[in-house]
Amino acid sequence: MARNTQVTADHNAPPITQTLATFVATHPSKGWSDAVDHEAHRTFMNWLGCAVGAAHHEAADKALAAVNMLQPAPQASVLGRREKVDMASAALLNGITSHTFDFDDTHLKTIIHPAGPVASAVLAMAEHLGNSGRELIDALVIGIDVSCRVGNAMYPDHYDRGWHITGSTGTLGAAAACARLLKLDVQQTAMALGIAASQPIGMREQFGTMTKPFHPGGAARAGLVSALLASKGFTASPKALEAPRGMMQTISTKNTWDEITNELGQRFEISFNTYKPFACGIVIHPSIDACAQLRQQGVTPDQIERIELKVHSLVLELTGKKEPQDGLQAKFSVYHGCAAGLTFGYAAEDEFSDAVVTRPDMVALRRKVVATVDDSIDEASADVTAVLLDGRSVHVFVEHAIGSLQNPMTDAQLEAKFQGLSDPVLSAGQTRELINACWGVGNAAHVKALVALAVPGHP
Repeated sequence: MARNTQVTADHNAPPITQTLATFVATHPSKGWSDAVDHEAHRTFMNWLGCAVGAAHHEAADKALAAVNMLQPAPQASVLGRREKVDMASAALLNGITSHTFDFDDTHLKTIIHPAGPVASAVLAMAEHLGNSGRELIDALVIGIDVSCRVGNAMYPDHYDRGWHITGSTGTLGAAAACARLLKLDVQQTAMALGIAASQPIGMREQFGTMTKPFHPGGAARAGLVSALLASKGFTASPKALEAPRGMMQTISTKNTWDEITNELGQRFEISFNTYKPFACGIVIHPSIDACAQLRQQGVTPDQIERIELKVHSLVLELTGKKEPQDGLQAKFSVYHGCAAGLTFGYAAEDEFSDAVVTRPDMVALRRKVVATVDDSIDEASADVTAVLLDGRSVHVFVEHAIGSLQNPMTDAQLEAKFQGLSDPVLSAGQTRELINACWGVGNAAHVKALVALAVPGHP
């Protein structure tokens, strides 16, 4: 039977693979403003705190047990634990833990969580190879730029098709960052990107399961291995990203090429990174913020007849789980987010524990949340009205939640978040040392001293 092999494709796409490879291989060290460099340090610290905090989650235990069956060489550390594994497995495991709590960074334009794949890959490689902190920060900025620029070009079509964009673009970012650490030339870097282009990872169907945090971990490992292969002469298509049957045109009908090339090397996407004050899907944050504000105004759960929530349709598409059965599912329940915000005034990892999610009072309160779609409301906003048993109504509209670009977390708030994640795993004193090391990593002669601080019991 004859097949119709006609595809709608752009046969005149610019040389994206080569353009990005040239940028990765040749852009000068710290070739950006102090503000960009500071944001890179904020990104690294936020990522590290998330990874340490989830180091003993059951997902980490299961993943490490599987990795140990491979009898890995002890090349790099599993953050927050005493074990060492090979650097590819460390990239996988630290990528998993950094995303397990859904508490990591977010590039809001694309909903990419960029540090998970990139930082997990570069820290594992840098620890093993003995790279300096400056080389690590350079690789982090450049790798995140690659993943987010590719994401800019494909979003939202690629995401709407069901891809978890953090994993799919993160593979490229991790490959770029590791190629930079390895000091690959332009041609080798193009091959690293080409190899990575055959390994996009992650489907949105997996949200609410352990496989969601596998996506950034898998992307970190794939990107690291891609760079290692390229360093040994392994080849790929020099047009692997942009060709009609290359990665980008295969997994997205939208490919706005100039989103990749415009101001490349001048504008850095890490500048637009944000950090979560709440340990759940980013689109829930405005609703939690609004309910926390209701609590600040004196509204308590026992007064509630119902909570009327108006949000953009994407919020319910992504986080519409009405009856979450455990903490992982609750991270994708705007209903639980509202209940947590009103009950506790915040929603860190403890508020998404299985014990809290199944508490009768939490179940009863989230069943009083009546959510409706209003696409005139931005994805990053929420309109909440508490209708009280005494007939009164209290209204809150959140245009920009805390943690957004317009209302960012301060350095002090990021440190407090880090402490809340790290203190249960490390000692408070060790956590403080680790925070200080994160702020100074760009000036560190090597990263091994910082990594040692992330091991429990370090003197």
